[in-house]
Amino acid sequence: MAKYVRVIDTRKCMGCRSCVAACAVENHFTPGAPWSAMMEYEVGTYPQVKKIYTPMGCMHCEHPACKAACDYIGRKAISKNAFGAVIIDYDKCNGCGYCASVCPYGVPQVNKSLQPLRPGKGPIGSEALPADARHPTHRKKANTAEKCTLCSHKLEKAVADGKADRIGKDQEYTPTCDLVCPVQARVFGDIEDPNSEVSKRIKDGNAVQLKKQFNTGPQVYYILEEGASS
Repeated sequence: MAKYVRVIDTRKCMGCRSCVAACAVENHFTPGAPWSAMMEYEVGTYPQVKKIYTPMGCMHCEHPACKAACDYIGRKAISKNAFGAVIIDYDKCNGCGYCASVCPYGVPQVNKSLQPLRPGKGPIGSEALPADARHPTHRKKANTAEKCTLCSHKLEKAVADGKADRIGKDQEYTPTCDLVCPVQARVFGDIEDPNSEVSKRIKDGNAVQLKKQFNTGPQVYYILEEGASS
């Protein structure tokens, strides 16, 4: 059975934020609740210093702390789908923020409102789409938690089209952030396939999972710059 993971090579990433912008467009960006972010810091000693860029989003953990917290308080608004993506049910979420407080990666964001991107100028783009025309992960509500879904709407389309084997290979079946990187610093695919690009990069680049000590089993792997820490 396929197990989908993402590999991000920080040695290649130049911090252009194309992935951040693409995610915002694809997933109906909510101001104040981004699904993707770019972290940056410097390594080295002056004058030999270098800036490191690290794209961050949901790790889609095998044992997600956010789900455990949500289950504990009885909301049960978080689940893992067939693709391994951790998904928030907006109809069950009450915006308590426990998921955000326990996530080792600070991923879930509770939106405080759903203000239009252009106040007073009318709806544009995704704002103009009626709720029933959107995928469930895009039917956002105010005061609920949001985060990356691995573009599950695209993965579901692959299955519906009978082309699950093309996930991570064809544009329409691959998470948008992984498509737009101009330096190919990120790839998405099946880690169970030894010939997949993700499997090769994990092996050849000695990729690591961040904050493994929390035992959440993140499904995003990073190839780190020398001097960087996981």
